[in-house]
Amino acid sequence: NSPVHYERDGRLARITLNRPDSLNAIDFDLPAALQSAVEQANAETEVRVIVLSGAGRAFCAGYDLEIFAQSPGTNPGIQDMPWDPAQDFAFMKRNTDHFMSLWRSLLPVICKIQGYAIAGGSDLALCSDLLLIAEDARIGYPTARVWGTPTTAMWVYRLGAERAKRLLLTGDLIDGCQAAEWGLGEAHPAAELDSATEALATRISRVPRNQLIMQKLMVNQALENMGLASTQTLATLFDGISRHSPEGVHFKQRSESVGWKQAVGERDDGSFDWSQNEFFSDPSEES
Repeated sequence: NSPVHYERDGRLARITLNRPDSLNAIDFDLPAALQSAVEQANAETEVRVIVLSGAGRAFCAGYDLEIFAQSPGTNPGIQDMPWDPAQDFAFMKRNTDHFMSLWRSLLPVICKIQGYAIAGGSDLALCSDLLLIAEDARIGYPTARVWGTPTTAMWVYRLGAERAKRLLLTGDLIDGCQAAEWGLGEAHPAAELDSATEALATRISRVPRNQLIMQKLMVNQALENMGLASTQTLATLFDGISRHSPEGVHFKQRSESVGWKQAVGERDDGSFDWSQNEFFSDPSEES
């Protein structure tokens, strides 16, 4: 089965991340499949709005750490030492470009978020145009604590410098209500998320296609003139460095030895000193 499902529904194109058993975590095939679906939607002249969602309990839980972190040895995101930054950049830049197909889409993209939109999943969400978030959903970039930098660099463009730093210097998650309070999307009770998404998509679909394209291009151009492309280049390089730093290597080793779920728990509760590859003597003081 494809990790992304595409469906044409009148003036709407529905793109659904389709790995529900892994909370739609990103595998090797999902980024390219996503771009293919976005391009298909743009090629269908009757479509005016793309609705992006995730099947099951979550929108997207980020990269699949069972594949990229827990599996022994190397993979496209992890090299033996000494590592080649250019090789890593080529892999991650390709994925970032796939994610950015949502941004480049001439048609507006509404992203519906239930459950989680974290790490790479938050990149997908923030490349979309409008976010509708369940009040109890969680969004953020916990990988900022160790083993990642958001390659799309969208946090600063969507939230501003201080709030982007607040999330990226802690790796904390915020819920849908907090996101909306900060100006990121709209929050709705989980039971009303589907109906709110449909209402907004229908409202936008009644605007002429050329008007929608012009408005999106105009707004996007303002952010692109602020240096979006160069910021993404730096962020993508930093992402590779973070996975091959001593702390990043230790996280990979820990994931292999105890499983990625325990390693992530230790990362997020602050109990593990990744620079020394050992537990803190008093986690309450060090976290």
